[in-house]
Amino acid sequence: MHVGILGPVEAHSPDGKIAVGGPRPRTLLALLAIRVGEIVPLDRLVDELYGLEPPADAANALQGQVSRLRRALGDAALIEFHPAGYRLALAPDQVDAQRFVSLATAGQQALEQGDPQAAESLLAEALQLWRGPALADVDLADHATRLSQQRSAATGALIAARIRLNKADVQEIQDLVQQHPLDERLRGYLMQALNQQGRQAEALQAFEDARRMLADELGTDPSAELRAVHLQILRGQTHRELPAQITTFVGRQDELRRIASLTSRLVTLTGPGGAGKTRLALQAASPAAVFVDLAPAKDVGAATLQALGLKETVLPPEERLTLALRERDGVLILDNCEHLIVQAAALAQHLLSTCPRLRILATSREALGITGETLCPVPPLNPEQSVALFTDRARLVNPAFVPDEHTAAICRDLDGLPLAIELAAARTRTLTTQEIADRLNDRFRLLTKGNRAAAPRHQTLRAVVEWSWDLLDDDERDLAAALATFSGGASLEAVEQVCRHDLEVLEALVDKSLVEAADGRYRMLETIREFCAEHKRVDAEHAAYFGELAQRADPELRRRHQLEWFSRLSAEHANLLQAVEWTSTHAPDQALRLISDLAWYWYVKGSRTEIQATAERLLAAVEEQDTEGYAILLVLADSEHALNTLLRVEGPVRQPFLLIAWAMLAGPPDPGAPRIPLQDEVEQSEDPWIQGLIGFSNAYTDWATHGDRPRAMEISRAALKKFQDLGERWGAAQVLDILANLTEDPHEALALTDEALRAMTELDANEELAELRGRRADRLLDLDQDEAERDYLQALELATQAGLSATRALANAGLAEIAKRKGDLATAERLLREAQRELGSGWMHVPAKQHVEAALTALERTREA
Repeated sequence: MHVGILGPVEAHSPDGKIAVGGPRPRTLLALLAIRVGEIVPLDRLVDELYGLEPPADAANALQGQVSRLRRALGDAALIEFHPAGYRLALAPDQVDAQRFVSLATAGQQALEQGDPQAAESLLAEALQLWRGPALADVDLADHATRLSQQRSAATGALIAARIRLNKADVQEIQDLVQQHPLDERLRGYLMQALNQQGRQAEALQAFEDARRMLADELGTDPSAELRAVHLQILRGQTHRELPAQITTFVGRQDELRRIASLTSRLVTLTGPGGAGKTRLALQAASPAAVFVDLAPAKDVGAATLQALGLKETVLPPEERLTLALRERDGVLILDNCEHLIVQAAALAQHLLSTCPRLRILATSREALGITGETLCPVPPLNPEQSVALFTDRARLVNPAFVPDEHTAAICRDLDGLPLAIELAAARTRTLTTQEIADRLNDRFRLLTKGNRAAAPRHQTLRAVVEWSWDLLDDDERDLAAALATFSGGASLEAVEQVCRHDLEVLEALVDKSLVEAADGRYRMLETIREFCAEHKRVDAEHAAYFGELAQRADPELRRRHQLEWFSRLSAEHANLLQAVEWTSTHAPDQALRLISDLAWYWYVKGSRTEIQATAERLLAAVEEQDTEGYAILLVLADSEHALNTLLRVEGPVRQPFLLIAWAMLAGPPDPGAPRIPLQDEVEQSEDPWIQGLIGFSNAYTDWATHGDRPRAMEISRAALKKFQDLGERWGAAQVLDILANLTEDPHEALALTDEALRAMTELDANEELAELRGRRADRLLDLDQDEAERDYLQALELATQAGLSATRALANAGLAEIAKRKGDLATAERLLREAQRELGSGWMHVPAKQHVEAALTALERTREA
């Protein structure tokens, strides 16, 4: 069932038109249709049906009209009775007036939001519902007037949409002006439509006609809005709309707020290709902004004239633009300035100085570089926004798409670059997210199917980057290609020494959004890096630089400025691994030295397993040697077979990691064992760090062997001074831990442990932090059981992250002891059994095994007691 009131009142069923005889049943149907789905009060219906002279029994009379209408419609259920009134039981879209209002409202909203194409479609569909004057055959004048006004507003909005689309019908508007001669809005539309068709003289005459009519009929002048249209025509301007967007806008709320908060008259959105600068500019601008697409342009001035709908004259373009814009409030969007950067900067400078109320919003891969410019970098999307964008675009081609763990990985690998994410999302039509993720190592081949209607530079990922590459000069291309060799970004020193270019060229790449600069480092988005790496690599120079850096850094890691050097190597972690990988294949001897120089860094940072696979390949490529470097390589690659080589090493000990490896692999010293060359070398060393290491080793051995606590503490304090004089935190923390074991004052033990923890925290030495946190919990057990429990749990978490099974076992044993003291023997046993399963067969696990076994025995005694 459908009811029509936009013309004569009528009803239609699936079988055809229904005859609703008599003016009162038709009026009743119209009244119910106007408020379809709502209960219309009885007194309202009586007033509308009978006016000022209702019948004596109005309620019965109304009920009679309802019965007539029900019979006519053939379905009594369509007219529902309620105590308060009657209701037409139809959906709103089953009444043409309601559908009209819905479509017209949506069309007007689309127009306000800068989408005239959608507005025209919606408004045209709405107006096609009209079959003549509303309520033509019933006496409901107020309702008919309201509907007529809504029709007039929709007609005006439709004309406005068509003017913005440059397709207005002049004759149609002239007919409307004749029907409504005092409607200034229609007069303005007529002037704009005539001007768009090149009929400027007629447009100006239309203004004179309007001015005369208003003066004669109303005694008033034209409104400010009509005068503004007249001024535009005098200047030769036509209105151009912002490009309508067909996809939703995702994220960028921080950037939108920043743009809105800026008071600068020139704001430039900068960022790499595909970062979403244009879309952000369109979202940030009002619908009245003027959009100038410079991507296909050769001349900025000419393109801006065209965007404003201005014809070129004998005046230079910048002067012509000044005449058009100097009294205008508004925003000019200069999009894609990078390939015409000098022209764009010159025009912006000129217009800002001659048009005091004009603001410019520019997008570019580099700044315009003029006074007064405020830069607003457009960074990659954050992980949450990236996944939201991927999901939104994937559902356009695959409505059932659901994001999964691979979605976030894809977005991360694509650097959060919106265009790359959109191109990847488009592939979900035929590929799973795992298949897309697996193919991103060849991203330029994978991400080739973009929007065919987009600019060529945005149709494939390669085209996006190639556009930026083509704008570089020779030096910039050479540096970009060389910089792509760095897998973890680079410091200025590394760029200058490896790439052999000065700061000016590097700054140019930063300005052009090919390189990001932050915290003293320079890095490329992975997509850009992969493209640039196709053109040139400087792996040998890269490896040489980082080999020399590792050699310089190693001794500094055990001196006063060790934190700065650890931080520096941590920043270069990826580059150092890359240098090890490359030298292992191309220069094994160089790799051997590099691995030796980095061994202490990897040990303190707990990164040894990260290098194991590379170490194994290098071990297969070099000959067996009785050298320090080969012994260190063997420890990293195959520690189970390294001890014999360690026992044969002679010569000066350059790398202390060798001594730590010896201690870990050989176990506690056996006084009866024959001496080896390494022992003599260590004991004769004049290196204060090695002397400190020997000191705390001797202190531990003396105490364990002879039980001479005062002597052990004396030796430990001497060793501590050695490390403190060097400013070396790792060694100092080891001695502090021994002193905490030796002291008989539990509070002093806790203070010493806390001092050791502070030192290891500064070094970010995860393995030692886990062990110290567990020992702090041991020392707290009889002082503060709750805090001890928190420390055991933290030690457990740290040990899990570091892969320390013995430390995990001891932490679980500590938690078991707390459970036992609380009377929870079942939990205590479960934790101890779990600790048993953690432990292996090496000598380093023996003390932990003994501790767990003793705890289990004590638990059993408790049960028997």
